Amino acid sequence: MRRIDRFCPDLPLFDVAHTRRIEQAALAPLAPHALMQRAGDAVARLALALAPHAQRVRIVAGTGNNGGDGLDAAIRLQHAGKAVEVLLLGEPQADDARDALARARDAGVAIHAEVTAPLGTQDLAIDALLGIGASRPAEGALRDAIAALNALPCPVLAIDLPSGLAADTGRPLGEAVHATHTLSLLTLKPGLFTAAGRDHAGTVWFDDIGVDTSREAPEAWLGGAATGDAPARRHAQHKGSFGDVAVVGGASGMAGAALLAGRAALAAGAGRVFVEMLDAQAPAFDAARPELMLRPGWSQRVDRETLARSTVVCGCGGGDAVRAVLPTLLSGSARLVLDADALNAIAADEALRRQLRARAGRDQATVLTPHPLEAARLLGVDSTQVQADRLASARRLADDCACVVVLKGSGSVIAAPDRAPCINASGDASLASAGTGDVLAGWLGGHWAQRDEADANERAWHAARHAVWWHGAAAEVAARPVLRAAELIEEMAARR
Repeated sequence: MRRIDRFCPDLPLFDVAHTRRIEQAALAPLAPHALMQRAGDAVARLALALAPHAQRVRIVAGTGNNGGDGLDAAIRLQHAGKAVEVLLLGEPQADDARDALARARDAGVAIHAEVTAPLGTQDLAIDALLGIGASRPAEGALRDAIAALNALPCPVLAIDLPSGLAADTGRPLGEAVHATHTLSLLTLKPGLFTAAGRDHAGTVWFDDIGVDTSREAPEAWLGGAATGDAPARRHAQHKGSFGDVAVVGGASGMAGAALLAGRAALAAGAGRVFVEMLDAQAPAFDAARPELMLRPGWSQRVDRETLARSTVVCGCGGGDAVRAVLPTLLSGSARLVLDADALNAIAADEALRRQLRARAGRDQATVLTPHPLEAARLLGVDSTQVQADRLASARRLADDCACVVVLKGSGSVIAAPDRAPCINASGDASLASAGTGDVLAGWLGGHWAQRDEADANERAWHAARHAVWWHGAAAEVAARPVLRAAELIEEMAARR
Protein backbone atom coordinates (compact mmCIF):
# COMPACT_ATOMS: atom_id res chain seq x y z
CA MET A 1 0.00 0.00 0.00
CA ARG A 2 1.26 3.47 -0.82
CA ARG A 3 0.13 7.05 -0.45
CA ILE A 4 -0.24 8.84 -3.78
CA ASP A 5 1.17 12.36 -3.93
CA ARG A 6 3.28 14.60 -6.16
CA PHE A 7 6.42 12.58 -5.44
CA CYS A 8 5.03 9.31 -6.80
CA PRO A 9 6.61 7.83 -9.93
CA ASP A 10 4.52 7.62 -13.07
CA LEU A 11 1.61 5.30 -12.28
CA PRO A 12 -0.87 3.66 -14.69
CA LEU A 13 -4.54 4.67 -14.63
CA PHE A 14 -7.29 2.30 -15.74
CA ASP A 15 -10.90 3.07 -16.57
CA VAL A 16 -13.85 1.06 -15.26
CA ALA A 17 -14.13 -1.31 -18.22
CA HIS A 18 -10.43 -2.15 -18.12
CA THR A 19 -10.48 -2.53 -14.33
CA ARG A 20 -13.32 -5.05 -14.58
CA ARG A 21 -11.36 -7.07 -17.18
CA ILE A 22 -8.32 -7.07 -14.91
CA GLU A 23 -10.49 -8.15 -11.99
CA GLN A 24 -12.04 -11.05 -13.91
CA ALA A 25 -8.62 -12.28 -15.06
CA ALA A 26 -7.28 -12.06 -11.51
CA LEU A 27 -10.20 -14.05 -10.06
CA ALA A 28 -9.71 -17.08 -12.30
CA PRO A 29 -6.73 -18.70 -10.50
CA LEU A 30 -7.80 -17.71 -6.98
CA ALA A 31 -9.89 -19.48 -4.37
CA PRO A 32 -13.48 -18.22 -4.08
CA HIS A 33 -13.81 -14.83 -2.35
CA ALA A 34 -10.02 -14.43 -2.05
CA LEU A 35 -9.82 -11.10 -3.87
CA MET A 36 -12.55 -9.53 -1.71
CA GLN A 37 -10.82 -10.77 1.42
CA ARG A 38 -7.59 -9.13 0.26
CA ALA A 39 -9.53 -5.90 -0.30
CA GLY A 40 -11.12 -6.08 3.14
CA ASP A 41 -7.74 -6.67 4.73
CA ALA A 42 -6.29 -3.62 2.96
CA VAL A 43 -9.21 -1.42 4.06
CA ALA A 44 -8.93 -2.57 7.67
CA ARG A 45 -5.17 -1.99 7.78
CA LEU A 46 -5.50 1.53 6.43
CA ALA A 47 -8.43 2.31 8.76
CA LEU A 48 -6.38 1.27 11.77
CA ALA A 49 -3.42 3.34 10.61
CA LEU A 50 -5.52 6.45 9.94
CA ALA A 51 -7.67 6.32 13.07
CA PRO A 52 -5.82 4.24 15.68
CA HIS A 53 -7.73 5.87 18.54
CA ALA A 54 -11.21 5.70 17.04
CA GLN A 55 -13.76 4.45 19.55
CA ARG A 56 -16.30 3.58 16.90
CA VAL A 57 -16.09 2.69 13.21
CA ARG A 58 -19.19 2.97 11.03
CA ILE A 59 -19.21 1.20 7.67
CA VAL A 60 -21.97 2.28 5.31
CA ALA A 61 -22.35 -0.62 2.87
CA GLY A 62 -24.18 -0.92 -0.41
CA THR A 63 -25.47 -4.06 -2.10
CA GLY A 64 -22.55 -4.64 -4.49
CA ASN A 65 -18.97 -5.76 -4.14
CA ASN A 66 -17.95 -2.42 -2.67
CA GLY A 67 -20.28 -3.20 0.22
CA GLY A 68 -18.72 -6.66 0.43
CA ASP A 69 -15.26 -5.10 0.80
CA GLY A 70 -16.66 -3.03 3.67
CA LEU A 71 -18.22 -6.06 5.35
CA ASP A 72 -14.95 -7.99 5.18
CA ALA A 73 -13.13 -4.98 6.63
CA ALA A 74 -15.70 -4.85 9.45
CA ILE A 75 -14.83 -8.40 10.51
CA ARG A 76 -11.13 -7.55 10.69
CA LEU A 77 -11.70 -4.29 12.54
CA GLN A 78 -13.86 -6.07 15.09
CA HIS A 79 -11.12 -8.66 15.59
CA ALA A 80 -8.74 -5.71 16.18
CA GLY A 81 -10.90 -4.60 19.08
CA LYS A 82 -12.87 -1.79 17.46
CA ALA A 83 -16.55 -1.14 18.07
CA VAL A 84 -17.84 -1.67 14.55
CA GLU A 85 -21.27 -0.89 13.16
CA VAL A 86 -22.38 -1.69 9.60
CA LEU A 87 -25.26 0.26 8.10
CA LEU A 88 -26.47 -2.03 5.32
CA LEU A 89 -28.62 -0.50 2.57
CA GLY A 90 -29.93 -3.84 1.35
CA GLU A 91 -29.18 -7.51 0.82
CA PRO A 92 -26.01 -8.06 -1.25
CA GLN A 93 -26.49 -8.93 -4.92
CA ALA A 94 -23.12 -10.56 -5.66
CA ASP A 95 -21.80 -13.93 -4.42
CA ASP A 96 -18.64 -12.46 -2.87
CA ALA A 97 -20.64 -9.82 -1.01
CA ARG A 98 -23.18 -12.40 0.22
CA ASP A 99 -20.32 -14.49 1.56
CA ALA A 100 -18.86 -11.45 3.33
CA LEU A 101 -22.24 -10.68 4.92
CA ALA A 102 -22.60 -14.26 6.18
CA ARG A 103 -19.11 -14.17 7.67
CA ALA A 104 -19.78 -10.79 9.28
CA ARG A 105 -22.94 -12.09 10.93
CA ASP A 106 -21.09 -15.19 12.14
CA ALA A 107 -18.40 -12.93 13.62
CA GLY A 108 -21.01 -10.98 15.56
CA VAL A 109 -20.58 -7.69 13.68
CA ALA A 110 -23.43 -5.29 14.50
CA ILE A 111 -25.44 -4.84 11.30
CA HIS A 112 -28.28 -2.31 11.22
CA ALA A 113 -30.45 -0.45 8.77
CA GLU A 114 -30.32 2.81 10.76
CA VAL A 115 -27.84 4.72 12.94
CA THR A 116 -27.86 3.57 16.56
CA ALA A 117 -25.36 6.06 18.05
CA PRO A 118 -23.64 9.26 16.87
CA LEU A 119 -19.98 9.37 15.87
CA GLY A 120 -17.46 11.76 17.42
CA THR A 121 -14.63 13.65 15.79
CA GLN A 122 -12.12 10.92 16.73
CA ASP A 123 -14.20 8.14 15.17
CA LEU A 124 -14.10 6.88 11.57
CA ALA A 125 -16.67 6.28 8.88
CA ILE A 126 -16.06 4.07 5.86
CA ASP A 127 -17.87 4.65 2.56
CA ALA A 128 -18.56 1.20 1.03
CA LEU A 129 -21.65 2.19 -0.95
CA LEU A 130 -20.79 2.22 -4.64
CA GLY A 131 -17.10 2.35 -5.51
CA ILE A 132 -16.74 2.20 -9.30
CA GLY A 133 -20.37 1.12 -9.63
CA ALA A 134 -21.80 4.65 -9.92
CA SER A 135 -23.40 5.24 -13.33
CA ARG A 136 -26.20 7.70 -12.54
CA PRO A 137 -27.19 10.14 -9.80
CA ALA A 138 -27.99 8.51 -6.46
CA GLU A 139 -31.62 8.50 -5.42
CA GLY A 140 -33.67 7.67 -2.33
CA ALA A 141 -31.91 5.85 0.48
CA LEU A 142 -28.61 5.84 -1.40
CA ARG A 143 -28.65 9.60 -1.81
CA ASP A 144 -29.57 10.00 1.85
CA ALA A 145 -26.70 7.74 2.90
CA ILE A 146 -24.22 9.83 0.88
CA ALA A 147 -25.58 13.03 2.41
CA ALA A 148 -25.29 11.52 5.90
CA LEU A 149 -21.65 10.59 5.31
CA ASN A 150 -20.94 14.14 4.19
CA ALA A 151 -22.51 15.52 7.38
CA LEU A 152 -20.38 13.48 9.78
CA PRO A 153 -17.88 15.25 12.07
CA CYS A 154 -15.28 12.49 11.72
CA PRO A 155 -12.93 11.47 8.88
CA VAL A 156 -14.42 9.41 6.04
CA LEU A 157 -12.47 6.68 4.25
CA ALA A 158 -13.88 5.78 0.82
CA ILE A 159 -13.29 2.30 -0.57
CA ASP A 160 -12.02 2.41 -4.16
CA LEU A 161 -13.79 5.66 -5.05
CA PRO A 162 -15.99 8.20 -3.24
CA SER A 163 -19.55 7.03 -3.89
CA GLY A 164 -21.25 9.10 -6.55
CA LEU A 165 -18.03 10.12 -8.33
CA ALA A 166 -17.53 8.93 -11.93
CA ALA A 167 -14.39 6.78 -11.92
CA ASP A 168 -13.33 7.61 -15.48
CA THR A 169 -13.85 11.37 -15.45
CA GLY A 170 -13.92 12.72 -11.88
CA ARG A 171 -17.40 14.12 -12.47
CA PRO A 172 -19.87 13.97 -9.55
CA LEU A 173 -23.05 12.16 -10.55
CA GLY A 174 -25.38 14.22 -8.40
CA GLU A 175 -24.64 13.89 -4.67
CA ALA A 176 -21.17 12.41 -4.09
CA VAL A 177 -19.17 11.61 -0.98
CA HIS A 178 -16.49 14.08 0.12
CA ALA A 179 -13.94 11.67 1.57
CA THR A 180 -10.99 12.52 3.78
CA HIS A 181 -9.11 9.53 2.38
CA THR A 182 -9.72 7.14 -0.51
CA LEU A 183 -8.18 3.69 -0.84
CA SER A 184 -8.12 2.72 -4.51
CA LEU A 185 -7.98 -1.06 -4.90
CA LEU A 186 -6.57 -3.19 -7.74
CA THR A 187 -6.09 -0.18 -10.06
CA LEU A 188 -5.89 3.59 -9.84
CA LYS A 189 -8.82 5.32 -11.53
CA PRO A 190 -8.43 8.55 -13.57
CA GLY A 191 -11.38 10.25 -11.90
CA LEU A 192 -9.54 10.42 -8.58
CA PHE A 193 -7.05 12.91 -9.97
CA THR A 194 -8.83 15.34 -12.29
CA ALA A 195 -11.93 17.55 -12.47
CA ALA A 196 -13.75 17.37 -9.11
CA GLY A 197 -12.04 14.10 -8.18
CA ARG A 198 -9.32 15.59 -6.02
CA ASP A 199 -11.86 17.56 -3.97
CA HIS A 200 -13.94 14.44 -3.34
CA ALA A 201 -11.16 11.88 -2.86
CA GLY A 202 -9.03 13.66 -0.27
CA THR A 203 -5.73 11.84 0.24
CA VAL A 204 -5.49 8.89 -2.16
CA TRP A 205 -3.94 5.56 -1.20
CA PHE A 206 -3.38 2.56 -3.45
CA ASP A 207 -3.18 -1.18 -2.89
CA ASP A 208 -2.94 -3.53 -5.87
CA ILE A 209 -4.19 -6.41 -3.62
CA GLY A 210 -1.58 -8.68 -5.10
CA VAL A 211 -2.51 -8.29 -8.78
CA ASP A 212 0.23 -7.44 -11.29
CA THR A 213 -0.97 -5.02 -13.99
CA SER A 214 2.46 -4.21 -15.44
CA ARG A 215 1.63 -5.87 -18.77
CA GLU A 216 -1.57 -3.90 -19.22
CA ALA A 217 -1.64 -0.79 -21.41
CA PRO A 218 -3.27 1.94 -19.30
CA GLU A 219 -5.78 4.50 -20.50
CA ALA A 220 -3.65 7.27 -18.98
CA TRP A 221 -0.77 7.89 -16.59
CA LEU A 222 -0.52 9.77 -13.33
CA GLY A 223 2.61 11.88 -13.76
CA GLY A 224 4.73 12.38 -10.69
CA ALA A 225 8.10 13.73 -9.67
CA ALA A 226 10.08 11.89 -12.33
CA THR A 227 8.93 14.61 -14.76
CA GLY A 228 10.61 17.36 -12.73
CA ASP A 229 14.01 16.93 -14.35
CA ALA A 230 16.20 19.95 -15.16
CA PRO A 231 18.99 19.80 -17.75
CA ALA A 232 22.46 19.32 -16.27
CA ARG A 233 24.85 22.22 -16.77
CA ARG A 234 28.56 21.99 -17.57
CA HIS A 235 31.14 24.58 -16.52
CA ALA A 236 32.20 25.26 -20.11
CA GLN A 237 28.71 26.20 -21.23
CA HIS A 238 27.55 29.80 -21.69
CA LYS A 239 24.24 31.60 -22.10
CA GLY A 240 24.10 30.66 -25.75
CA SER A 241 24.06 27.00 -24.68
CA PHE A 242 20.64 27.32 -23.04
CA GLY A 243 18.53 28.66 -25.83
CA ASP A 244 16.67 31.83 -26.70
CA VAL A 245 13.05 32.43 -25.74
CA ALA A 246 10.84 35.10 -27.24
CA VAL A 247 7.60 36.06 -25.48
CA VAL A 248 5.04 37.77 -27.71
CA GLY A 249 2.07 39.35 -25.93
CA GLY A 250 1.26 42.22 -23.63
CA ALA A 251 -1.35 44.21 -25.53
CA SER A 252 -2.78 47.42 -24.10
CA GLY A 253 -3.55 47.01 -20.41
CA MET A 254 -2.00 43.52 -20.23
CA ALA A 255 1.74 44.16 -20.19
CA GLY A 256 2.06 42.25 -16.93
CA ALA A 257 1.12 38.95 -18.56
CA ALA A 258 4.04 39.09 -21.00
CA LEU A 259 6.46 40.22 -18.32
CA LEU A 260 5.43 37.36 -16.04
CA ALA A 261 5.99 34.87 -18.86
CA GLY A 262 9.38 36.41 -19.65
CA ARG A 263 10.47 36.36 -16.02
CA ALA A 264 9.39 32.71 -15.71
CA ALA A 265 11.40 31.78 -18.84
CA LEU A 266 14.47 33.39 -17.29
CA ALA A 267 13.91 31.60 -14.00
CA ALA A 268 13.58 28.28 -15.84
CA GLY A 269 17.11 28.77 -17.15
CA ALA A 270 16.78 30.07 -20.70
CA GLY A 271 20.00 31.76 -21.86
CA ARG A 272 18.33 34.88 -23.27
CA VAL A 273 14.73 36.06 -23.15
CA PHE A 274 13.24 38.65 -25.50
CA VAL A 275 9.83 40.18 -24.92
CA GLU A 276 7.80 41.73 -27.72
CA MET A 277 5.15 43.97 -26.22
CA LEU A 278 2.17 44.40 -28.52
CA ASP A 279 1.27 47.64 -26.72
CA ALA A 280 3.19 50.48 -28.33
CA GLN A 281 2.99 52.42 -25.05
CA ALA A 282 4.58 49.64 -22.98
CA PRO A 283 7.71 50.46 -20.94
CA ALA A 284 11.09 50.06 -22.59
CA PHE A 285 12.45 47.73 -19.93
CA ASP A 286 11.39 45.66 -16.91
CA ALA A 287 12.67 47.42 -13.82
CA ALA A 288 12.15 44.29 -11.69
CA ARG A 289 14.02 42.08 -14.17
CA PRO A 290 16.31 44.19 -16.34
CA GLU A 291 17.77 40.95 -17.71
CA LEU A 292 14.72 40.76 -19.97
CA MET A 293 15.30 42.31 -23.39
CA LEU A 294 12.19 44.16 -24.56
CA ARG A 295 12.15 44.24 -28.36
CA PRO A 296 9.22 46.04 -30.02
CA GLY A 297 8.23 44.39 -33.30
CA TRP A 298 10.56 41.43 -32.75
CA SER A 299 8.36 38.93 -34.62
CA GLN A 300 8.16 41.14 -37.72
CA ARG A 301 11.85 42.10 -37.83
CA VAL A 302 13.58 38.87 -36.88
CA ASP A 303 15.18 36.81 -39.66
CA ARG A 304 13.85 33.32 -40.37
CA GLU A 305 16.97 31.58 -39.07
CA THR A 306 16.71 33.31 -35.68
CA LEU A 307 12.97 32.67 -35.52
CA ALA A 308 13.51 28.98 -36.24
CA ARG A 309 16.17 28.80 -33.55
CA SER A 310 14.07 30.50 -30.84
CA THR A 311 11.44 29.01 -28.59
CA VAL A 312 8.43 31.32 -28.86
CA VAL A 313 5.74 31.83 -26.21
CA CYS A 314 2.80 33.64 -27.76
CA GLY A 315 -0.51 34.91 -26.44
CA CYS A 316 0.09 36.01 -22.86
CA GLY A 317 -2.03 39.14 -22.63
CA GLY A 318 -1.97 39.41 -26.42
CA GLY A 319 -5.54 40.63 -26.90
CA ASP A 320 -6.78 41.11 -30.47
CA ALA A 321 -3.35 42.40 -31.50
CA VAL A 322 -1.92 38.90 -31.40
CA ARG A 323 -3.79 37.94 -34.60
CA ALA A 324 -1.43 40.04 -36.72
CA VAL A 325 1.73 38.24 -35.56
CA LEU A 326 0.43 34.68 -35.48
CA PRO A 327 0.88 33.84 -39.21
CA THR A 328 4.62 34.61 -38.99
CA LEU A 329 5.09 32.64 -35.79
CA LEU A 330 3.04 29.66 -36.95
CA SER A 331 5.02 29.37 -40.17
CA GLY A 332 8.52 30.05 -38.90
CA SER A 333 8.94 29.01 -35.24
CA ALA A 334 10.25 25.48 -34.67
CA ARG A 335 9.12 25.47 -31.02
CA LEU A 336 5.92 27.34 -30.22
CA VAL A 337 3.91 27.66 -26.99
CA LEU A 338 0.43 29.07 -27.61
CA ASP A 339 -1.51 30.42 -24.67
CA ALA A 340 -4.54 32.59 -23.87
CA ASP A 341 -5.37 35.10 -26.62
CA ALA A 342 -3.35 33.19 -29.22
CA LEU A 343 -5.67 30.23 -28.67
CA ASN A 344 -8.76 32.42 -28.89
CA ALA A 345 -7.52 33.89 -32.17
CA ILE A 346 -6.94 30.44 -33.66
CA ALA A 347 -10.35 29.23 -32.48
CA ALA A 348 -11.97 32.10 -34.38
CA ASP A 349 -9.91 31.87 -37.60
CA GLU A 350 -9.91 28.73 -39.77
CA ALA A 351 -6.88 29.93 -41.75
CA LEU A 352 -4.82 30.14 -38.55
CA ARG A 353 -6.12 26.71 -37.52
CA ARG A 354 -4.92 25.24 -40.81
CA GLN A 355 -1.52 26.83 -40.24
CA LEU A 356 -1.39 25.28 -36.78
CA ARG A 357 -2.18 21.79 -38.10
CA ALA A 358 0.39 22.12 -40.88
CA ARG A 359 3.23 22.61 -38.41
CA ALA A 360 3.41 18.91 -37.52
CA GLY A 361 4.15 18.01 -41.15
CA ARG A 362 7.18 20.33 -41.09
CA ASP A 363 8.52 18.84 -37.83
CA GLN A 364 7.63 22.05 -35.99
CA ALA A 365 6.48 21.24 -32.48
CA THR A 366 3.66 23.10 -30.72
CA VAL A 367 2.32 23.10 -27.17
CA LEU A 368 -1.14 24.54 -26.46
CA THR A 369 -1.93 25.54 -22.86
CA PRO A 370 -5.71 26.18 -22.73
CA HIS A 371 -7.92 26.48 -19.69
CA PRO A 372 -11.30 24.72 -20.10
CA LEU A 373 -13.06 27.68 -21.75
CA GLU A 374 -10.24 28.17 -24.28
CA ALA A 375 -10.26 24.43 -25.00
CA ALA A 376 -14.02 24.58 -25.51
CA ARG A 377 -13.65 27.38 -28.08
CA LEU A 378 -11.06 25.37 -29.98
CA LEU A 379 -13.28 22.26 -29.93
CA GLY A 380 -16.49 24.13 -30.73
CA VAL A 381 -18.25 22.90 -27.59
CA ASP A 382 -19.30 24.24 -24.20
CA SER A 383 -16.80 24.33 -21.31
CA THR A 384 -19.07 22.05 -19.26
CA GLN A 385 -18.58 19.39 -21.94
CA VAL A 386 -14.82 19.78 -21.66
CA GLN A 387 -14.96 19.42 -17.89
CA ALA A 388 -17.33 16.44 -18.10
CA ASP A 389 -14.50 14.35 -19.62
CA ARG A 390 -11.19 16.15 -19.41
CA LEU A 391 -9.11 13.23 -20.68
CA ALA A 392 -11.23 12.77 -23.79
CA SER A 393 -11.30 16.53 -24.44
CA ALA A 394 -7.51 16.85 -24.20
CA ARG A 395 -6.99 13.83 -26.46
CA ARG A 396 -9.41 15.17 -29.05
CA LEU A 397 -7.78 18.60 -29.05
CA ALA A 398 -4.30 17.09 -29.40
CA ASP A 399 -5.46 14.99 -32.35
CA ASP A 400 -7.34 17.87 -34.01
CA CYS A 401 -4.41 20.25 -33.76
CA ALA A 402 -1.60 17.69 -34.14
CA CYS A 403 0.30 18.98 -31.13
CA VAL A 404 0.88 18.63 -27.40
CA VAL A 405 -1.96 19.97 -25.26
CA VAL A 406 -1.91 21.02 -21.61
CA LEU A 407 -5.54 21.23 -20.47
CA LYS A 408 -5.17 23.28 -17.30
CA GLY A 409 -7.26 22.92 -14.18
CA SER A 410 -7.53 20.56 -11.24
CA GLY A 411 -5.50 17.58 -12.40
CA SER A 412 -4.05 19.20 -15.53
CA VAL A 413 -4.07 16.80 -18.48
CA ILE A 414 -1.13 16.58 -20.89
CA ALA A 415 -2.06 14.92 -24.18
CA ALA A 416 -0.39 14.31 -27.53
CA PRO A 417 -1.31 12.31 -30.64
CA ASP A 418 -0.68 8.56 -30.52
CA ARG A 419 0.19 8.27 -26.83
CA ALA A 420 -1.65 7.79 -23.55
CA PRO A 421 -2.33 11.13 -21.84
CA CYS A 422 -0.92 12.09 -18.48
CA ILE A 423 -2.72 13.60 -15.47
CA ASN A 424 -0.41 15.80 -13.44
CA ALA A 425 -0.04 14.81 -9.79
CA SER A 426 1.00 18.18 -8.35
CA GLY A 427 -0.67 21.51 -7.62
CA ASP A 428 -3.42 22.93 -5.45
CA ALA A 429 -6.02 25.68 -5.36
CA SER A 430 -3.46 28.38 -4.52
CA LEU A 431 -2.77 28.51 -8.28
CA ALA A 432 -6.23 29.98 -8.87
CA SER A 433 -4.94 33.53 -9.14
CA ALA A 434 -4.29 35.96 -11.99
CA GLY A 435 -1.10 35.38 -13.98
CA THR A 436 -0.20 31.85 -12.90
CA GLY A 437 -1.06 30.59 -16.39
CA ASP A 438 1.37 33.11 -17.89
CA VAL A 439 4.03 31.82 -15.51
CA LEU A 440 3.37 28.26 -16.67
CA ALA A 441 3.65 29.22 -20.35
CA GLY A 442 6.88 31.12 -19.77
CA TRP A 443 8.49 28.41 -17.67
CA LEU A 444 7.52 25.83 -20.27
CA GLY A 445 9.22 27.88 -22.98
CA GLY A 446 12.32 28.46 -20.88
CA HIS A 447 12.70 24.78 -20.05
CA TRP A 448 11.90 23.62 -23.58
CA ALA A 449 14.63 25.86 -25.02
CA GLN A 450 17.22 23.80 -23.12
CA ARG A 451 16.06 20.28 -23.91
CA ASP A 452 18.06 18.24 -26.41
CA GLU A 453 15.99 15.17 -27.34
CA ALA A 454 16.47 14.37 -31.02
CA ASP A 455 12.73 14.11 -31.66
CA ALA A 456 10.98 17.51 -31.63
CA ASN A 457 7.70 16.09 -30.33
CA GLU A 458 9.49 14.25 -27.51
CA ARG A 459 11.12 17.54 -26.49
CA ALA A 460 7.72 19.21 -26.45
CA TRP A 461 6.09 16.38 -24.47
CA HIS A 462 8.75 16.25 -21.77
CA ALA A 463 8.99 20.02 -21.51
CA ALA A 464 5.23 20.26 -21.01
CA ARG A 465 5.21 17.54 -18.35
CA HIS A 466 8.15 19.10 -16.51
CA ALA A 467 6.65 22.59 -16.51
CA VAL A 468 3.23 21.49 -15.32
CA TRP A 469 4.64 19.34 -12.53
CA TRP A 470 7.15 21.96 -11.34
CA HIS A 471 4.50 24.68 -11.45
CA GLY A 472 2.17 22.65 -9.23
CA ALA A 473 4.88 21.33 -6.90
CA ALA A 474 6.15 24.82 -6.14
CA ALA A 475 2.63 25.92 -5.22
CA GLU A 476 2.22 22.98 -2.84
CA VAL A 477 5.54 23.67 -1.14
CA ALA A 478 4.70 27.36 -0.76
CA ALA A 479 1.63 26.27 1.25
CA ARG A 480 -0.34 29.50 0.93
CA PRO A 481 -4.08 29.87 0.43
CA VAL A 482 -3.43 32.19 -2.53
CA LEU A 483 -0.13 32.41 -4.39
CA ARG A 484 0.52 35.53 -6.45
CA ALA A 485 2.05 34.89 -9.86
CA ALA A 486 5.27 36.84 -9.27
CA GLU A 487 5.80 34.94 -6.02
CA LEU A 488 5.19 31.66 -7.83
CA ILE A 489 8.13 32.37 -10.16
CA GLU A 490 10.44 32.77 -7.20
CA GLU A 491 9.12 29.61 -5.56
CA MET A 492 9.75 27.67 -8.77
CA ALA A 493 13.22 29.16 -9.20
CA ALA A 494 14.22 28.42 -5.60
CA ARG A 495 13.59 24.72 -6.14
CA ARG A 496 14.90 24.39 -9.69
